[in-house]
Amino acid sequence: MLRTRRILVVGATGTIGRATVRTLVDRGHEVVCFVRPPRGSRAPLAPGAVVREGDVLDPASVARDAIRGEGFDAVVSCLASRTGAPRDAWAVEHRAHLHVLGAARDAGIDHFVLLSAICVQKPKLEFQRAKLAFEEALRASGVDWSIVRATAFFKSLSGQLSRVRAGKPFLMFGDGTLTACKPIGDDDLAAYLADCLDRPERRNRILPIGGPGPALTARRHGELLFEATGIAPRFRSVPVAVLDLAVGGLGMLGRVLPSFRDRAELARIGRYYATESMLLWDPVAGRYDADATPEFGTETLGDYYGKLARGEVGDERGDHALF
Repeated sequence: MLRTRRILVVGATGTIGRATVRTLVDRGHEVVCFVRPPRGSRAPLAPGAVVREGDVLDPASVARDAIRGEGFDAVVSCLASRTGAPRDAWAVEHRAHLHVLGAARDAGIDHFVLLSAICVQKPKLEFQRAKLAFEEALRASGVDWSIVRATAFFKSLSGQLSRVRAGKPFLMFGDGTLTACKPIGDDDLAAYLADCLDRPERRNRILPIGGPGPALTARRHGELLFEATGIAPRFRSVPVAVLDLAVGGLGMLGRVLPSFRDRAELARIGRYYATESMLLWDPVAGRYDADATPEFGTETLGDYYGKLARGEVGDERGDHALF
């Protein structure tokens, strides 16, 4: 029987955060979500979850508005920068997390579950460096930790449905086999995060995790999307050199025009995901290892594409859209 706990959740309003809150509530935990005041209307979180508003970038607000001197058993963070641009990444992935960690430690909270990303294995981007900097701080904090490095999310692979329905070809870099991943659904990832609270073997460990296998190439993503829509497959190859030109050109402009620096970083992010697999990296062999990448859950990308094609779920990529 699972022990019920009092959990503080940050990053609760994203799709994975919402799924995590729902899972925690369904398991009987008392869940307090610390969120920013909405700019407009906001869909409600799971019934039963307590919502407290404040500023995660203000350490005083975290202590005053989130924790309020009350007792909690754990923090679960699904907090992530919206764009990956350097300033946003360091503010959210690193500084905001440090504020939450400091307040948690001061309040005697003894477990911090962090949703990170498997791409930090090969850090080439500012948001990856920011994530790693906080991971290091968390591991040295004296608080028990569980760092979950997830692979690709379904929503990040769903952007070409409108293209396909419009009769346009599915775009892929190179021949569509440059990269592979084991994508994981929001509900499965939420269950894995929640399980970290009850499994001692997941404490003080870095936990790479993907969805149910096998690993899927970009071309296979396209095939699954065509199968879900019932449309005859059409593909178009985009040379990686196009991204190289964008990275180089925007990088040069960014050296003299500050307004282009974020654009250059976003181009680098696009190139990274076009050329690097979201699988466990074997540093000895110097390659990604699909077989060694742990799997969890039951929902497949094909299942998700079917729901997307039937209108049962929406396109929720927001700033994470690549196409």
